[in-house]
Amino acid sequence: MDERFKKILLAQERLRGHAHVTPIMTSETLNRLVGAKIYLKCENFQRIGAFKFRGAFNAISQLSDLQKRQGVICYSSGNHAQAVALVGQILGIQIAAVMPDTAPLIKKAATAAYGAQIITYDPKIASREALAAELQAKHGYTLIPPFDHEEVIAGQGTAALELLQELKTLDLLLVPCGGGGLLSGSAIAAKGNFPPCKVIGIEPELANDATLSFQTKQLHTIHNPPTIADGTRTPCLGKITYPLVLKYVDDMRTVSEEAIMEAVRFLFYRMKLVVEPSGALGLAALLSGVVRAQGAIGVILSGGNIDAPTMSLILKT
Repeated sequence: MDERFKKILLAQERLRGHAHVTPIMTSETLNRLVGAKIYLKCENFQRIGAFKFRGAFNAISQLSDLQKRQGVICYSSGNHAQAVALVGQILGIQIAAVMPDTAPLIKKAATAAYGAQIITYDPKIASREALAAELQAKHGYTLIPPFDHEEVIAGQGTAALELLQELKTLDLLLVPCGGGGLLSGSAIAAKGNFPPCKVIGIEPELANDATLSFQTKQLHTIHNPPTIADGTRTPCLGKITYPLVLKYVDDMRTVSEEAIMEAVRFLFYRMKLVVEPSGALGLAALLSGVVRAQGAIGVILSGGNIDAPTMSLILKT
């Protein structure tokens, strides 16, 4: 058995009773539209409204007592910060969250409500990694990054594991890609549970660094890409996630901003699901024809933390 797949199985045990086993939803209308059987793994119903809780809990719960006493720092545009903050609240750990001043208000408010100290920065002029490292050195925090961490990746992979454990087989799995934690974890889970399943990562056209990296086999970087899918604004894949994506993922595709918004609208109006733009990337690829729909297809809806101005903008266009 693949050692990384074993990590995901262990993560599933740690998460039992803490993370929600999120529902899998279907739509006959959607199936007719795309000509395949689509299964939506609804991580928008996960704790904090996104898959990030899985990785955060799996990583933080394994820290030593000393590390827990000294506190944890993270950097995030929102969902990872919320997840780390909630885990800190559950485990009684002090949390500091470095967040861009452009992060959605709903995500900053939720992070603060879980008890984290928020440190904001301007992403046009400052590096979140550098700021977090400075604070880490000053206070002795343990850094829990949003994706480039073995135990975070293992935790994120439990979403796809649950999907495949319930369905038994899938022809294709579509997964949003920002920094590659969810994508690499999902691909490892898919190959470990049902090897014939093909895994495709989906990115916005405006934030296609991972797709370029996958195609050229050279790491590409795009700083602060102007996509509506704020969860994918990471500049590049990580030192850990990049080789995992190359090894386990079968293909990468990109979708337009309009396709992303259309997917959010479809989920809202036709399925009564609130999904943020980053979470709707897989469905955007199906509805726009970027990915050919055939057979049984799993789609990870990675989160639902969308603020009112962004949702209003999408629904009125």
